[in-house]
Amino acid sequence: MFQDRNIGCVECGQDFVFSADDQQYHSERGYSDPKRCPSCRAARRAQGGGGGGGGFGGGGGGGGGAGGGGFRSDRPMFTTTCAQCGQEAQVPFQPRGDRPVYCNSCFSQQRQSRSW
Repeated sequence: MFQDRNIGCVECGQDFVFSADDQQYHSERGYSDPKRCPSCRAARRAQGGGGGGGGFGGGGGGGGGAGGGGFRSDRPMFTTTCAQCGQEAQVPFQPRGDRPVYCNSCFSQQRQSRSW
């Protein structure tokens, strides 16, 4: 049986209650204990910060991955030549040379032509 616990928020330092119900919810889904208070979690989600799970009252997870662009400005960009039009393009990955790389507009055209 779970009991309410106080946890210190890593963001603002305030203690918050990790309720017995929320502990059970996290446990059933294999989530780790929260590190941020509900206010800091909501602010982080609004900024498009990392994914994450649960929440108080069983309220579902936030976004994640490439969503929101919270980390995109820190992401290294690589310069390459578009395989279709030959223009210089900036891409968020290191081209390996074994596959074609396209600029944004050619990539969009490729995607549309492959639509289902």
